[in-house]
Amino acid sequence: MKNKNITPIKRLSLREEVYETLKKSIIQLDFEPGARLHDKELAEGFGTSRTPVREALKRLEDEGLVESTPGSSTRVTPLNEKEAYHAFTVAAALHALSARLAVPQLTERDFTLLESANKKLENAMKQQDIIGAIHADEEFHQVYLQAAKNPEIFLALKRIMPKIQRLEIAQFGSINGLKSVEHHKKIIEISRDRHENMTSRLVEENWLSLGELLSTKGK
Repeated sequence: MKNKNITPIKRLSLREEVYETLKKSIIQLDFEPGARLHDKELAEGFGTSRTPVREALKRLEDEGLVESTPGSSTRVTPLNEKEAYHAFTVAAALHALSARLAVPQLTERDFTLLESANKKLENAMKQQDIIGAIHADEEFHQVYLQAAKNPEIFLALKRIMPKIQRLEIAQFGSINGLKSVEHHKKIIEISRDRHENMTSRLVEENWLSLGELLSTKGK
């Protein structure tokens, strides 16, 4: 079970590094849905004991990214479109809330960041770079999350977004990213006019439309 991301770790934050690396590998489908994860092999790959690997797998199980049964090895959770659809509806509501809270606080620097992130999204989609597109989209919405200054929204989204991102990567061919770019431009325009409720509604629609597109079995 070889994986290019599994290499010896030398940093002090060993537990966190193992967790983040495994999480990234699952989200980006380096470990495919249903793939078995053996703590001994992973520990050897990281150059660590089994303890930080087991702790990381337990955290990932709590987040719904891996699953295990007594007497059986742990495996990556299969993709579940219905579950992802539900995650999209929650993410849409949370991002809409952050946008409504953020709009009155946005600065010119924030608008520059929004436009820059949207340009990165456009370029990534044209180049068929799904990882780059996801990062750019995350960067765009991060501006609103930062300006909203509500840590509870961050915490809630941290658990939900990996499920969404994994489905985005798996179904990249279904995504009309350039349409999302146009949605973002409208969101920026309305935000500049300080219409927080309208911005919130557009952000929610942006997320829900993507959820509908990727999770056709979720209804």
